[in-house]
Amino acid sequence: MTETALMLKDRLALVTGATGGIGRAICHEFARQGAHIIALGRQATALQTLDDEIMDISGKSATLVPMDLRKHDGIDVLGHTLYERFGKLDIFVGNAGILGPISPVGHIPPKKWDELLAVNLTANYRFIRSFEPLFKKSDAARLTFVSSGVARRYKAFWSGYATTKAGLEMLALTYAEEMKNSSIKVNCLNPGPIRTKMRAEAMPGEDPETLPTPDQLAPLVAKMSSSDYDKTGHLEEFSAP
Repeated sequence: MTETALMLKDRLALVTGATGGIGRAICHEFARQGAHIIALGRQATALQTLDDEIMDISGKSATLVPMDLRKHDGIDVLGHTLYERFGKLDIFVGNAGILGPISPVGHIPPKKWDELLAVNLTANYRFIRSFEPLFKKSDAARLTFVSSGVARRYKAFWSGYATTKAGLEMLALTYAEEMKNSSIKVNCLNPGPIRTKMRAEAMPGEDPETLPTPDQLAPLVAKMSSSDYDKTGHLEEFSAP
């Protein structure tokens, strides 16, 4: 790919849940498309491995942010730090999420319920709250929040994960409506069944070879993150090529 063809050349992109599955594939694709990546994940060693991979792809190192998204005050600190260092943020991908218990509603331990809300929903609210000044400094900020098909479907035993993803969609699409007269575009993405560790945990009897890979999904996220993508308040549905 020639330099002039790079879709995200010199764009500053933060990806949560960056070290595995969908997040890792997105970081690889963003690196191929010329973005500078701010990779956020829980494990420093996994982030360092990702940085090596990004360097191999693009010749550029990433900015690594080890963070537990249950500790929400850290998001405020990060927003301030990024503002001082970069002054803006062009791309945000809210990918990090946890599955939680697949069980009857009444069997979910309160601690697990609170953790689902903290990671899948509240953390994304805190990112919006803390990063809005950064988004407003970009000439074309693009926000993508990774949702799920269960957000709009009643499915027994999936109340925890489904509730948080439904809440995430409402949060993101409401924010899109608030920002519709600005250069900030906010959308959701339903990746559908993808060959990830989380999918294997949720569907242990499923043959993973029948599912599309995160690498097949990642180009769509790059497209949604480009300054040419002008949709907002939209739920994008992935279909494997």
